[in-house]
Amino acid sequence: MNYQHKELAQGRWFEFSLAEQMANIGAEIGRAINWRKKNNLEYSHKAFFRGLELLSLTIDDPKNRNYRLKELCRLYEVLVDYFVGNNQYKSTDKLMEKYFFAFNYAANR
Repeated sequence: MNYQHKELAQGRWFEFSLAEQMANIGAEIGRAINWRKKNNLEYSHKAFFRGLELLSLTIDDPKNRNYRLKELCRLYEVLVDYFVGNNQYKSTDKLMEKYFFAFNYAANR
């Protein structure tokens, strides 16, 4: 796979705590939302796909397999549905921001 986050994909990502991983994913998703609000769909999609890449690395992280794998996989599904699907889960920008804010808070404590 051709990673945008090459250094992180080589194993550095696994050194981060789950809260740090999720906060970083949330930052990319936040950028995707902000670019979409500014009607810059190219940048929005780029940020969205960077967020999915980080989420895929998080799903592959062995430390997350026993506790959060189901939630992480569902999050992947919800994000794809929200940004490129039919939004069958009725997600909103506000819900996404609220979900990721908790991880940002935890990572900075």
